[in-house]
Amino acid sequence: MDKYKGLEEILSKDSIKYNEPMKKHTTMRVGGPCDCMVEPSSIEEIQKILEYARKNNIKYYVIGNGSNLLVKDEGVNALIIKISNKFSTVEVNGEHIKAYSGCSVPKLSQIAKENSLSGLEFACGIPGSVGGGIRMNAGAYGSEMVNVVEKVGFLDENGNLNEIDGKDANFTYRHSMFVENPEYVVVYAIYKLQKGNKEEISRVMEENMNSRKQKQPIEYPNFGSVFKRPEGYFVGKLVDDCGLKGYKIGGAQVSTKHSGFMINAGDATCKDVLDLIEYVKEKVYEKFNVKLQEEVVILGGN
Repeated sequence: MDKYKGLEEILSKDSIKYNEPMKKHTTMRVGGPCDCMVEPSSIEEIQKILEYARKNNIKYYVIGNGSNLLVKDEGVNALIIKISNKFSTVEVNGEHIKAYSGCSVPKLSQIAKENSLSGLEFACGIPGSVGGGIRMNAGAYGSEMVNVVEKVGFLDENGNLNEIDGKDANFTYRHSMFVENPEYVVVYAIYKLQKGNKEEISRVMEENMNSRKQKQPIEYPNFGSVFKRPEGYFVGKLVDDCGLKGYKIGGAQVSTKHSGFMINAGDATCKDVLDLIEYVKEKVYEKFNVKLQEEVVILGGN
């Protein structure tokens, strides 16, 4: 672990953890330890961490809330840079909100509501962070980040701060330029919203949350939708029609509430989850000749 000791000159000791269990940092609650985890609180700290990693040939991954992440049981032989609530400042200026990437998306939508700003009602139940939401163009209820993001600030492969228009971020379904360029680190987003009626915004958000509670297994650890939506199909129906609702491998289970979700039904391992993913993909392809593609990012085993 000596190669990480220099990070103690960049960050406070409480922002550095060694041999940290990754299951504490993913919403599926599975995964072995990483070599080292850091939680920066400023753009400058992130820049210094990236520079240190490059100079010392240290492999690193940047994560947010872990809501779209699986870490293998063997863990990750790498530095994990967690963009957390230590880096989550939100600034409201008229109809614009600037949010740093560690802010949670539900918190962001609540701040918009409190300021009578409409446009983020769809995001009130999305369990990720601002950075993850930008990276994956997170969406729900017929809207996506692309509809409200005006600017994105990010660090490039050399640690330089850039700002681009949202229209230049190559947003498509569950995709952006930050998927294509994993070395880029989203540090903030500027959202353009509209003045609205606070009571009406609150009503829509409440409807969205009630719908989420009724249709999604939020009472169990899960990582949201497992698969991207194949053109012309709904994942939940495909899995249902294969008779896989409630199907279990170890502690991993296809949700009985929504077959597009998988849950940790109790002490699941990452291997259980990955085996279940592969089994579902195999059965759907056998029955419907449809290839499902995971949304989830998988780290580790190296």
